[in-house]
Amino acid sequence: MIREKIRVAILFGGRSAEHDVSRASAANVVRSLDAGRYAVTLIGITHEGRWVLADAAHDAIGSALTVPADGPEIVLLPAGRGRALIIGDAAASPRELAFDVVFPVLHGPNGEDGTMQGALELADVAYVGARVMGSAAAMDKDVAKRLLRDAGLPIVPFVTMTDAAPISYADAAAAVGSSELFVKPANLGSSVGISKAGNAAAFEAACRLALRFDRKILIERCIAPVREIECAVLEHADGTVAASELGEIVPADSHGFYSYEAKYTDAKGASLHVPAQIEPALAERIRKLAVQVFGVLCCESLARVDVFVSGGEVYVNEVNTLPGFTNISMYPKMWEATGLPQPALMDRLIAHALARHAKIRQLASQR
Repeated sequence: MIREKIRVAILFGGRSAEHDVSRASAANVVRSLDAGRYAVTLIGITHEGRWVLADAAHDAIGSALTVPADGPEIVLLPAGRGRALIIGDAAASPRELAFDVVFPVLHGPNGEDGTMQGALELADVAYVGARVMGSAAAMDKDVAKRLLRDAGLPIVPFVTMTDAAPISYADAAAAVGSSELFVKPANLGSSVGISKAGNAAAFEAACRLALRFDRKILIERCIAPVREIECAVLEHADGTVAASELGEIVPADSHGFYSYEAKYTDAKGASLHVPAQIEPALAERIRKLAVQVFGVLCCESLARVDVFVSGGEVYVNEVNTLPGFTNISMYPKMWEATGLPQPALMDRLIAHALARHAKIRQLASQR
């Protein structure tokens, strides 16, 4: 008996500043999917937000997928259970596609902030990743930190600021208890728009940069010396949650911290250590904390939990509910070090998405 392939739609690109990171992540995801088990359809999202069929642009998968500007547009049908229309020539009839599961390989606003997840919920289709609440809560660093603080979990002291209610350098420094500050957009990832500031002029420049990407920005105390440790969390189809071996990021002295340039444009911008060389008791403490964070923020499916370690203290930095899958990304590397290679990781993520959707539909039928 020939087993039918699971139909997977890969969404990539998007409207955020992490568009190019998404294209690179998606290429690695596609390479990791078993062609004998999955039938893959590539759907690119342009900078303007249009969904376009991208299969024709990828006879061979390179280091990053391309979003074809002139590709046929895709419309996902509400309540369509994975059905979508390909809109071609105005004189031609729309063609139909159907998917069993959607893998949104998207980063940043309009991708992992709950908006895409809401669209997929309305379409009544299984999808990989956290649902609306977990995606939105984790994406907004201000909201996430407030929830973690209320749960009694350790965070770096912070204050928020908006474009309509600016804060002076002196007031920000007093609020977080340090003259050395990090300034970052509240709703973005990949270290886009992050700056370090140690005086009023640098602080004003950092705020201007961060406000280019978000109306709300986060101002945090600079913790030093510090180790940047990451943990990958995975929820299995039966609902059990597991934490991986840890990884450590050591930024080059020339960058000072793990900036966008250190991550993606400078080959020598940082060294990545997987597994991290860390004491077993501390490692277990961080893994336990990562699972707690996953639960407090209503995460599901997968997340990468980043922490700072300074002396004997551990602070939750941030949580990524759709972490990168590029060739340098830590999430798949940490699971590989734990004994789960990326093809098997893709199987687990898709199995979870299908099982969750079936359970949600069953609950809905009982209302």
